[in-house]
Amino acid sequence: MEIERKFLVRQLPENLEQYPFHQIEQGYLCTKPVVRVRRQDDEYYLTYKGGGKMVREEYNLPLTAEAYRHLIKKADGHLIQKTRYRIPLGNLTAELDLFTAPGNLIMVEVEFSSTEEADAFNPLPWFAEEVTFSKEYHNSYMSRFGIHNAG
Repeated sequence: MEIERKFLVRQLPENLEQYPFHQIEQGYLCTKPVVRVRRQDDEYYLTYKGGGKMVREEYNLPLTAEAYRHLIKKADGHLIQKTRYRIPLGNLTAELDLFTAPGNLIMVEVEFSSTEEADAFNPLPWFAEEVTFSKEYHNSYMSRFGIHNAG
């Protein structure tokens, strides 16, 4: 189960370069339900996500590089490319995404272990508008319609 809230970003946190990051490329084979293939650095995954905005099912299966290269060619729409920084927030982690394709956008996600924890979360000052419930900010939507329709 994935429980997350998403926000736009008012300003980048200081010393961003000190945090670990991943280079991510992903494409969508289907958007209802969401079936995604992802390359994260040198790791590859096939992901299924159920319906929902803040709470939804999510299953990740490992892929080989060869399987990823085969499946990514079958992706519909735009490929998503982003750098994801992992910023510790006490016992939580903010995943700050700097999108470069199919357009430019900066967004941050925080995952939680329960809906109660998600509901109690107070965004940090560098977080801006919450977009958890806006379909335009789902990566699967942006892969179909572009980032310009989100940001």
